[in-house]
Amino acid sequence: MNNVFYGWWLVGISGFAMSVATVPLFHAMSLWAVALEYQFQWTRTQLGLALAFTRIEGGVMGPVEGYLTDKVGTRRMVLVGFIILGLGFLLFGRVQNLWMFYVAYMVMALGQGLGSWLPMMTMLNQWFQRRRAMAIGWANVGSRVGALVLVPAIAWAVDPTADRIGWSTTATIIGILVIVLAIPISRVIRNRPQDYNLRPDGDPPESPEHIGQPRPGQAPPVKPAALDFTASQALKTPAFWLISFGHGFTSMVILAIMAHLGLLMKDQGFQVQDTAWVVAVYTGVAMVFQLVGGYLGDRIPIRLALFLFTTIQAGAVFLLTFSTNLAMFYAFAVLFGMGFGGRNPLTVAIRGDYFGRASFGKILGLSTVPMNFLLLISAPMAGYFRDIQGSYTSAFLLLAVLNFLGGVCFLMARKPQLAAANTGVPEAVSNVA
Repeated sequence: MNNVFYGWWLVGISGFAMSVATVPLFHAMSLWAVALEYQFQWTRTQLGLALAFTRIEGGVMGPVEGYLTDKVGTRRMVLVGFIILGLGFLLFGRVQNLWMFYVAYMVMALGQGLGSWLPMMTMLNQWFQRRRAMAIGWANVGSRVGALVLVPAIAWAVDPTADRIGWSTTATIIGILVIVLAIPISRVIRNRPQDYNLRPDGDPPESPEHIGQPRPGQAPPVKPAALDFTASQALKTPAFWLISFGHGFTSMVILAIMAHLGLLMKDQGFQVQDTAWVVAVYTGVAMVFQLVGGYLGDRIPIRLALFLFTTIQAGAVFLLTFSTNLAMFYAFAVLFGMGFGGRNPLTVAIRGDYFGRASFGKILGLSTVPMNFLLLISAPMAGYFRDIQGSYTSAFLLLAVLNFLGGVCFLMARKPQLAAANTGVPEAVSNVA
């Protein structure tokens, strides 16, 4: 066991941490929405605005989170983020009116942003280079395992038609658990391999005479070493903006589904537990396709793999728009899991492949600004369409089209050359296609 590269332990730790931080907040949002609508009679637009407010936080704090992660490291970010997230859930459990709901969700989103996805992805980008996409894929598999367990459990607990734990007590319990886990999770985090005399991917130390050359019996790297862009250099490349908007367009529908799937199914006469099983199906399929996406992303041009999986995701959203029975919802779940799962690790890995490791946190944080602007409008827009039209059809058709547009953005994002960013001339394109 001592011979296992510690980066792989960090993959498992990242999956567990993201399960704790993201599943109750985002993946279970449609379950909280059903319970809150039942108690407070809030409109779909009002409920969808909660996730919009989290994107305001993300748009403002994303660059700050990236800067802090590069500056102080993932370990401290996880400790602070989990404590804030836990306090947010405790506040959520005390919600009595709409403004308290919005404030609680913004506090939870702040904690999740500081202590989960962005710092974890930055850490894995430091520990892996040749196996980056696969490592991120495995980390997301761990997160989906958590969703498979937590989403049905939360649905059982908060079901407003049953006399069980209730949404308020459930939120309070989650808040306490998150705070308790903050210290032990942060203690096992390691920021960078070089701090422990290790190299990315577990490669042996290079002797001076072998630098840049494969060792006997060692295969040459699958990919050339990544060039390290600064944040300002990355901002000058078309690839940065195409990736940012591609990620935003393909994530808009995910946020809308997280907010409205339970309400959409409720309109069709289904119970909250039915929603939980649909979420479990697409989560289980996504677990498998996290690895498929990671495998393909390490072996074919990553922008082509992203276009493939985002197109599948767009088709799933189109199917959801016209789903009227459980069989159709489950078919949507399978397709959505394939597309969502496959694209998920690649949206992070492509930034590492294109821009390197040195300023990854800053670059990832800055790229969340245009992405979060798009995410800001998706959930309330879907709720608004439902409130004025009586159905989600127009909203999800529009989101399916935007999803496909995001895939086209990824397809157009060719790998930049560092020299082009330095000189400010039009971006040169490497022969990656």
